[in-house]
Amino acid sequence: MSHEGIDLGTSVGYLMKEASSALRTAMEAVLRPLGMTITHYSCLELLAQRPGLSNSELARGAFVTRQSMHVMLLSLERDGVVSRPGQPESGRVLPTALTEKGRAQLATASAAVRAVEKRMTRDLDIDEQSRFGFMLTQCTASLRAG
Repeated sequence: MSHEGIDLGTSVGYLMKEASSALRTAMEAVLRPLGMTITHYSCLELLAQRPGLSNSELARGAFVTRQSMHVMLLSLERDGVVSRPGQPESGRVLPTALTEKGRAQLATASAAVRAVEKRMTRDLDIDEQSRFGFMLTQCTASLRAG
């Protein structure tokens, strides 16, 4: 049986996974001292940019299950980082909003994450950084299109 093999040094999928793993490790390292996980940070960032998202929308945006996001939201609400109405305004959706405490946590975490992103792209000039972002967006769109 012949194996054509993949050169891991040039395999785009492998290189993206390797970069993703390194990014995750670096983000965890800066968020951990803040008492945050990547999911915690992602949830706050999503709520800052899109206030009122439902549990399902937050879960999709943070790449976790609805159940995991539900547990996260209960914890964040208990800690006073987010607020949710006691009763849904319509249907079963409980829109979530950041509190002042949540906005303060996010400001600190965002600065730490931005520093990681800058470190990741420090050897790219501004045009390369722009093209890199565009290429990642195009790759994602191509995969989602099927």
